[in-house]
Amino acid sequence: MTTRVLLIRHGETAKPELFHGYESDIDLGVRGYAQAEALAPVIAALKPDALISSGMLRAVRTAEAISRASGLPLRIEPELHERKVGSLSGMPVKGEFGVWPDTLARWLNGETGHAPEGMESFDDLARRLLPVWDRLTAEFAGKTVAIVAHGIVIRVILLSVLEGYNVADWPKLGRVQNVSVSELTGDGRHWKAARIGEVPEEVRRLNETPEIQPPEAPKPV
Repeated sequence: MTTRVLLIRHGETAKPELFHGYESDIDLGVRGYAQAEALAPVIAALKPDALISSGMLRAVRTAEAISRASGLPLRIEPELHERKVGSLSGMPVKGEFGVWPDTLARWLNGETGHAPEGMESFDDLARRLLPVWDRLTAEFAGKTVAIVAHGIVIRVILLSVLEGYNVADWPKLGRVQNVSVSELTGDGRHWKAARIGEVPEEVRRLNETPEIQPPEAPKPV
């Protein structure tokens, strides 16, 4: 009995030039809303049986677009929230990991329990996320479940559950872009990736548009 999980990163935030952790419950920006609307029918066409989201606004707004397209009710899993990053939240982004390169380097060297005060380590994230993963994949065994979360949440899950991967493979995953999809299949114990961090063509075309007009206000789900 094969279970399929679609791990989806939320759309672009209203301030993509800043680093946002758990401490910043920022909304999507104009482009992020457009990305969510472009992604929604792509996910709906995959016919998921359930739709799950982090409780943070940027994830919820992305998932709401999928809910409207698929007709699925949205279920919130609060423990899927973004990493706690303390004083780093709101710092200017300097490349993908420019805000915390020292911590990442220590993780890659096996120090997965390391984190500056007030921040979550890799081990902290795994302890928070993997029980949710185990519970959801057991509940929806043999079905397809779509999960909208955050870049580092998706990375930690991938590196923790995929066969042949560990934290040292962090760079191998490449960038987990906004509204990218990572598709996993497995039997509850063994998981393989059909794709990692793939941005659908519909979204890629949108991302090439220099200016995007604000969409109409979405109707409540």
